[in-house]
Amino acid sequence: MSGKTVWDRVSPVYDTFESALNGQVYNRTGELVAEYIDPRDEVLECACGTGAISIFIARKCRRLTATDMSSNMLNRAAKKLMYCFNVRLAKADITNLKCRDERFDKVVAGNVVHLLDEPEKAVQGLMRVCKTGGKVIIPTYINLSNNMSRTSMKALSAAGLRFKKEFDLDSYKQFFADMGYPDAEFVVAEGRFPCAIAVITKK
Repeated sequence: MSGKTVWDRVSPVYDTFESALNGQVYNRTGELVAEYIDPRDEVLECACGTGAISIFIARKCRRLTATDMSSNMLNRAAKKLMYCFNVRLAKADITNLKCRDERFDKVVAGNVVHLLDEPEKAVQGLMRVCKTGGKVIIPTYINLSNNMSRTSMKALSAAGLRFKKEFDLDSYKQFFADMGYPDAEFVVAEGRFPCAIAVITKK
């Protein structure tokens, strides 16, 4: 048994697939996330994948710790971030973060909560490690109900990638309101498959 996950298997083609299918949103999401990052920030990114968002964060922050459960995804991210000397890559589970409370100024988790069995648990962990006054930033694909989206999702499912939740903007806002964050801010990267970015300021 190799022990490789589906993310290890898809890592060589992940950027190509995303760029071909949804390139405008794929790049715009990183740009929008980076607008919330300040030069003095120490940032944690969970589920960084190939570093598509990481590269935008790294250009803005003081230090970035980018994590993922997939070694192959981290290897891809390492190549993308090889000239970003303020980045540390590490293997970590978003649902079981090992760092201390209130460790980071900003915490980012892109396009992952819809894939988790217990997304609420993951969000609670992200909030725990964020400093009071800091921000937790969670981009997630929305409006995955049209025919093109359904066809694409079937292809992803055949590859082993399964969505546990499907959000539109209203249900995404409600997800956070139900968790006790009714004041979360939202901005949308518009495109074929839009991405809603939730921004929660920790009080």
